[in-house]
Amino acid sequence: MLSLPAILGQAIDPLAQLMETAYIGNLGSVELASAGISMNIFNYISKIFNIPLLSVATSFVAEDLAKSESKGSISENGCLNGNTNGKLRTVDGVVERKQLSSVSTALLLAVGIGIFEAVALSLGSGLFLNMMGISSDSPMRIQAQRFLQLRAFGAPAVVASLALQGVFRGFKDTKTPVLCLGIGNSLAVFLLPLLIYYFRLGATGAAISTVISQYTVTFLMIWFLNKRAILLPPKVGSLQFGGYLKSGGFLLGRTLACLTTLTLGTSMAARQGPVAMAAHQICIQVWLAVSLLTDAMAASGQALIASYLSKGEYKIVKEVADSALKIGLFTGVSLSVILGVSFGSLATLFTNDPEVLAIVRSGILFVSASQPLNALAYVFDGLHYGASDFAYAARSMMVVGALSSAFLLYAPSIIGLQGVWLGLTLFMGLRAVAGYARYLSKSGPWWFVHRDFQIAQLAT
Repeated sequence: MLSLPAILGQAIDPLAQLMETAYIGNLGSVELASAGISMNIFNYISKIFNIPLLSVATSFVAEDLAKSESKGSISENGCLNGNTNGKLRTVDGVVERKQLSSVSTALLLAVGIGIFEAVALSLGSGLFLNMMGISSDSPMRIQAQRFLQLRAFGAPAVVASLALQGVFRGFKDTKTPVLCLGIGNSLAVFLLPLLIYYFRLGATGAAISTVISQYTVTFLMIWFLNKRAILLPPKVGSLQFGGYLKSGGFLLGRTLACLTTLTLGTSMAARQGPVAMAAHQICIQVWLAVSLLTDAMAASGQALIASYLSKGEYKIVKEVADSALKIGLFTGVSLSVILGVSFGSLATLFTNDPEVLAIVRSGILFVSASQPLNALAYVFDGLHYGASDFAYAARSMMVVGALSSAFLLYAPSIIGLQGVWLGLTLFMGLRAVAGYARYLSKSGPWWFVHRDFQIAQLAT
């Protein structure tokens, strides 16, 4: 009940980016490559802080609710609207709004971070493009810079919407974000062709429509959250900035390592020229879109694990972890088969350029075969976040990122774009291995899943 709506929610944004990529791709390979560079820069800068905030908010809100439940502050069946069983508590026929400091802290941090990102992306667009290897005489430079500056206006909305999704996940409500994302992205479906083709704005129209969609999603989520939670804290001292900054600091390092590796891959692809970069943009967008479907299982597992661990219900935690891993692996294998069969035809939705399509079809193996590894990597991330094992998540990602980045710096110069795709596959494989190693460790937060503990528990 948690994962199925979350899967749909996780699919909406990547599908919207795929649709945007398809519309821009029909404008030409230079336009697609320019927008692809800008999208990757935007994703890198915005996700540096957004992903830690989303992940920490999910765990902290779930833990706050579990503690509130143990004190009898919510209904006896222990669930809120959108949860597995329960209903919102009402007082004299009016829905009770929760006062949770974790919610207020997440929203205040989102506003501050979003404004910072918007200023950085807008004023630093030229510098970021230089870092990606797009010089001032590149045919991609002018369009890429204009696209990035427009997308920068949407940064506050992106940060806020991701933080809000984390809050709703903590409430064990994965349905409300789907509704908000569906409405906002439906608006983008209408605006994209209108602004790109009817008003002849090209890639600029795509950026404008995306920003409008992002703010629509954010305002809708705030409106729904205000019905169940008091958004502002009773006093400043009740905010959890210390906890967010400590846990978020670990995840900040982890996110930097992850996004640096992915962005290095894009940079190495851009150095192969506009045609190769256009092909890489198609492959990477499809790869990320389908891979993130399994992140919905990870998010659901994270919320449940954080809640039940705070109550000491280890048996349920183990059941949640086992189920998430099995379903995640099944999903990864299924996606691998589906993409292996259909990706060649799917690529024609993004471009008609025969040179780009020829390169894209050479990436079928990368896009499809890596899906089981991607699925396990994402699910393990969710499990460790639920156990608040942020320190290990950060340190392991730094090691994995360093090894993969070294490969990415070396391989593309020898075998071209295939070296980029091999490097990204290695990256996800090492992430899955690191997650599994921690899960097997008897000295970490998963000590209770091992047979010795179960035997001792039965004996007791």
